[in-house]
Amino acid sequence: MIKAPRGKSFFLFGPRGTGKTTWVKANFPKALYLDLLEARLFNDLLADPQRLDGLIPRGFSDWIVIDEIQRVPELLNEVHRLIERDGYRFVLTGSSPRAIRRKGVNLLAGRALSYHLFPLTAGELGKDFNLDHSLIYGQLPSAYREKDPAAYLESYLQTYLEEEIRQEGLTRNLGAFSRFLEAASLSQASVLSVSAIARDCSVERKVVENYFAILEDLRIAYRLPAFTKRAKRRLAVHPKFYFFDVGLYRTLRPKGPLDLPEEIGGHAFETLFMQELMAVNAYLRLGYNLYYWRTATNAEVDFVLYGAKGIKAFEVKRTGKITGSMLRGLKLLAEDYPAARLYFIYGGKRRMREGEIEILPVKQALRELPEILRQ
Repeated sequence: MIKAPRGKSFFLFGPRGTGKTTWVKANFPKALYLDLLEARLFNDLLADPQRLDGLIPRGFSDWIVIDEIQRVPELLNEVHRLIERDGYRFVLTGSSPRAIRRKGVNLLAGRALSYHLFPLTAGELGKDFNLDHSLIYGQLPSAYREKDPAAYLESYLQTYLEEEIRQEGLTRNLGAFSRFLEAASLSQASVLSVSAIARDCSVERKVVENYFAILEDLRIAYRLPAFTKRAKRRLAVHPKFYFFDVGLYRTLRPKGPLDLPEEIGGHAFETLFMQELMAVNAYLRLGYNLYYWRTATNAEVDFVLYGAKGIKAFEVKRTGKITGSMLRGLKLLAEDYPAARLYFIYGGKRRMREGEIEILPVKQALRELPEILRQ
C-alpha cells in the first residue's frame, strides 16, 4: 500500500521479514544498491563513512539504496552532505528510527521522508487472504509463501536473536532475553506488568524495561497506551502489549495443558486486527494515534483511534455469538465520548447494528477498514 515517492529521499523502516528489500528492488530496479549486511561493505563504511562517495559512479542520476542503515548510523552525515552537494536521492532502509536516534544521529534534519512497512494486510493479500492461516501464522510475506510456515517462523525468531540482537550488541545475556520473549508473549493483548515479567524471568525490573525498549526499537512489539483524554471516570493507565505479528506471537507463546486454546486464539484474533489498524493508518497517512480504553471496573474497548478525523472505537471478539455484556465497553465509552464511531468486530457472518454500534464480521471489517478509517 506504500506508494514510492519520486522526488525526495526517504527512510523505509520496518522489522526484518516485512519485505523492505523486495519492495525497494521492485520499485527502484535501476538503483545503486548497498547492503550493510555484506561484511566487507559494512566494515569499509564503518571504518570511514566518507568512502560512500567513492562507491557512487560519476554522473549517476538514479536512486541510491542503503539497506540496514541502522548498522552504520554515522553514514547519515555523509548522506546528508551528498544530498546537499550533489542532489543525490537516497532510499534508506532499517528497523526503526528510534534505533538510529538512540545512537545520537539525526534523521537528516527533515531532508528525507519516513515510511514504515508492516506485515501484509488483508487488502494486499487480496484473494490469497486466508483468515484461518493468518490467525495461526500471521501475515509476514514468507509466512504465506513458504511451504512450512511454522518452520519459517521458528527460523525467523532465531534470526532475530542471533543476527539482530547479538550482532548489534543490544544485550549481553541472550538466554535471559530469550526467556523474556516467552514471558512477554503471555502478556499479549493484556495490560502490561513489567514487575511481574521481571519476577518470571528472575531479572531486575530495569533490565526488563531495557528489553521492552529493544523490542520497540526493532518495531517487533508495541506498548499501546491507555486513552485518558478528558476522562470522566477512573481509568486504567498502564499500557497493553502486543507483538507486531500474529505468527511471531504464536511462535513465542508457550503451549501446554494449562494454556487454553481459546485464550491464545482470542489474543491472535485481536492481534491480527491491531496489526491491520497499524498498517492502514500508516499507509494512508491518516494520522491517528492508537490507544485502548479501560475503566476501573474493567469495562474495556480494545482499540481507540484518535486524530483529526475524530474518534473511532473497536471491540474485537473471536466469538460467532454476541451477548449484551460484550457491547458494554463500547456503550460506556459512548457515554463519555458521544462523537465516537463505534464498531464491534466478531467471528460471525452477519452485519448488524445495535444503536450506534456497527457490528461487522471480521473479514468484511478488514476489507472495509481503509474506508472506515478515512471517514
